Amino acid sequence: MSSALWSARLLRDDPAAVVDVHRAYLAAGAQVVTTASYQATFEGFARAGVNLDEARRLMQLSVGLARRAQAEGGPPDGAPTWVAASAGPYGAMLADGSEYTGAYTRVFWTGRAGGGLTVRDLRSFHRPRLAALAEAGPDVLACETIPCLAEAEALVAELDALGHPGWLSLTTVTTPDGDVRTRRDEPAAEAFAMARDSAAVVAVGVNCIDPRGAEAAVHLAAEASGKPVVVYPNSGELWDAEARAWYGETVDVAGAAGRWTAAGARLVGGCCRIGPDAVAAIARQLGGPAGGSGGSGATA
Repeated sequence: MSSALWSARLLRDDPAAVVDVHRAYLAAGAQVVTTASYQATFEGFARAGVNLDEARRLMQLSVGLARRAQAEGGPPDGAPTWVAASAGPYGAMLADGSEYTGAYTRVFWTGRAGGGLTVRDLRSFHRPRLAALAEAGPDVLACETIPCLAEAEALVAELDALGHPGWLSLTTVTTPDGDVRTRRDEPAAEAFAMARDSAAVVAVGVNCIDPRGAEAAVHLAAEASGKPVVVYPNSGELWDAEARAWYGETVDVAGAAGRWTAAGARLVGGCCRIGPDAVAAIARQLGGPAGGSGGSGATA
């Protein structure tokens, strides 16, 4: 898990461990499991010596592993389950923490250094991996941890072009006065509004955020998009990309889940540091199954 591929490394090295993680969350009451493909990209795999055909196979295997766990058993109450194919942001491929800043400064696949990425650049990056994941037959594409308006615009356009259902989930910051901003310090409302007229985007929301700012983000996402809202924050701790470690205090995510549904959330779960026990607590709090990680670290 400490490599640049993060959980995607296990698709090659230990796929059985991925299935075990999916099973653990399903047994805890999760109805949606997310694939271990958050950090799976053609460019990232190439850096690890994996060729295009094998990279595509591994991405599609991530969906197959989730389906295998799904077939072997769902939540204790027999509720239906779904598979969400995780597509992380460009910054996840860089593995330098830039998904938490949106400060993308290079275009890896052309070798061009410096400068910001355009919407066109980002569409070109996401297009082949979204297509590969969609071909594997997930119920939904989870475009998640998106830190900036340019990448949100690129993903909405690519989902519409592909015609496969997907959700758009930003990583945001809520200021002390309740203003919800992208990690690039842009109005998050503008990103949510991009999805309003998209036929392919079935939900919008936030993930991998401080749960203390989630309620304001849910309100805003519902208002700006007119879509169902997905919310799956992390534990409240912060990620140190250089030390590759978490620090800070945790928050009772389950205790806040009721406020998020009252604010308009329809898919509720956990992201980084939210394990099966926490997902089970969310399910109990809401009176039914909840979302849980399937190995990607981001769930709903």
